[in-house]
Amino acid sequence: MILESAALDVKPGQEAAFEMAFGEAKHIIASLPGFVSLELHRCIEACHRYLLLVRWEHLEDHTVGFRGSARYQQWRTLLHHFYDPFPVVEPHECALRLSEACVGTTQHSGVPFNLRGPTR
Repeated sequence: MILESAALDVKPGQEAAFEMAFGEAKHIIASLPGFVSLELHRCIEACHRYLLLVRWEHLEDHTVGFRGSARYQQWRTLLHHFYDPFPVVEPHECALRLSEACVGTTQHSGVPFNLRGPTR
């Protein structure tokens, strides 16, 4: 599973319209194969800035499945005119997770790691 992040700078004064458009656009992305979840966070200190977090099963679900689809054109039409500057989308993989639901270990620099620290 991958997590994609994008810092979205919305043109000042268009925040409410952006949020309404995003409410419609979220159904587009959620309908695609490989989509897992989406979170949109508004910055407390700069109300025109948002953080978009999208989880996909595989990177290709976004790069090929979403970006290569006709549905992406609908997403673009609904949202892209709000951004200034245009955002950079970055994919991430989990290096460490700390949560109540965390089970098992993950690898960091080749060393297995759990909530209690490195294990050998």
